[in-house]
Amino acid sequence: MSMLAAFALPHPPIAIEKIGRGEERNIQSTIDAYHQISKIIADIQPDTIIISSPHAPYLRDGFFVGSCDKARGDFSRFDHPEISHEFAIDKEFASELRKVNPYVRLYDSDDLGVDHGVLVPFEFIHQQGTYRWLILGISTLSKEAHKQLGRDIFRVSELSGKKTVFIASGDLSHRLKHDGPYGYIKEGAIFDRKITEILSSGDFEILDKLDDSLCEKAGECGLRGLFVLSGVLEGKTVDSRLLSYEGPFGVGYAVASFTLKQKDPYVDLARKTIEHFVKKREMLKMEDIGDHVSVHQPSSGVFVSIHKQGRLRGCIGTIEPVRKNLGFEIMYNAVAACARDPRFYPVSVSELNDLDISVDILSEPQKISNMSELDVKRYGVIVVEGSRRGLLLPDLEGIDSVDQQVLIAKRKAGIDVDEQVELYRFEVVRHHD
Repeated sequence: MSMLAAFALPHPPIAIEKIGRGEERNIQSTIDAYHQISKIIADIQPDTIIISSPHAPYLRDGFFVGSCDKARGDFSRFDHPEISHEFAIDKEFASELRKVNPYVRLYDSDDLGVDHGVLVPFEFIHQQGTYRWLILGISTLSKEAHKQLGRDIFRVSELSGKKTVFIASGDLSHRLKHDGPYGYIKEGAIFDRKITEILSSGDFEILDKLDDSLCEKAGECGLRGLFVLSGVLEGKTVDSRLLSYEGPFGVGYAVASFTLKQKDPYVDLARKTIEHFVKKREMLKMEDIGDHVSVHQPSSGVFVSIHKQGRLRGCIGTIEPVRKNLGFEIMYNAVAACARDPRFYPVSVSELNDLDISVDILSEPQKISNMSELDVKRYGVIVVEGSRRGLLLPDLEGIDSVDQQVLIAKRKAGIDVDEQVELYRFEVVRHHD
């Protein structure tokens, strides 16, 4: 499943009612947005929540990552030690992240104390469910190193098959008001405006262009976490939403969500296969596929269909499995659809960006006694007469009756309209772009 969503969250302890003692009502928009995020996470039901905090141990030469069995933290620093939480840590994720990122520093001591950069998000999120966590810190390392950490977090998430979400915990400028904790400077509001524009649009490339002196003067604590977040989201199609922004106490609090639009793994494999073959005239190799979900699944009949601007551009498939697993079945039929369908010229490089691809995975054909057992929306049909065999997929545009469905299947097999045939039906699971 991999990464499903990511969030940018502030961490004001005053948002917690016992600590705020009424003052929390001044940041009600932040609290309401927090409840929205908690609901989103509850709907996802992630296996692991990965969170970066600027108040976790801050290393010069690496990234702190907690890897003990459990971690604990409380709000003693804010005069409320009774508000305490225990975290179940995803040690396996931490270990795998260390393997791919040389800057990760694992900390496996049982006395791992959790800071308010994690505790505040947890206070809201745990009300909706129980999850495992991975807690990491930021560093004095470069922006690029932080982005690479984000890329590696996404990579480990994808390889693990776990449902995960990422949270960049951090406040924006601390210098928004004269009576705020660090006073006022005009660059604070400028910085916050630029960051909220990024969070709203999801255009994290703008982060790289921010003036270093502006960021330093703003007195922020969330910027490096946003670089990690940008690495997590890099190259992904994302629905970005800025849910709230306010700064009544002189510190900027922004809440934003980023929902990743998931690619269908079977269509993605077909597309990669087609693009690779059209460009290089060779089949994808096993190392190009990696640990794709389809190579672990038993094979079955598969049809790969290609459309361009709404018109069929190629469609080839197998009624029954031919290859050793589902992944290979998809790959070989994808190549056949783009290059060996006798009705069309092979797909060219210039067409690749204009193709819509679908993958139909067929159930085992079932012999039926007559056409009354067919349904053009639910079942595909196979007609057989001797060595001649024709197939038509279900739920095709323009095919409205069983008579029409069987007639077209006969034509494809070169069988006369009046000839008697054996009938088989099958169902498909259709995967779209």
